[in-house]
Amino acid sequence: MDLLSSIALYFVLWWLCLFIALPIGVQSSHEAGEHVEAGNEPGAPTRPKLLIKMGIATILAFVLLYLVRLGLSSEWIKNYWS
Repeated sequence: MDLLSSIALYFVLWWLCLFIALPIGVQSSHEAGEHVEAGNEPGAPTRPKLLIKMGIATILAFVLLYLVRLGLSSEWIKNYWS
């Protein structure tokens, strides 16, 4: 797998991991019992913790990319498909 393919795959994996991590630990204003002002959505998250979730997505995408590259370079996969 060349560098450009690895970067493209990492980009896709990162977004997938981010979308998986986004709903984890989210609490809405209504669930937290906070007062919701007029015009605000009661289902909006109070503290989404986006930087932590982006860090989780970054680490998880690196691990998944490593596993994909390891799987593609292994002899077991090559022998299975041929």
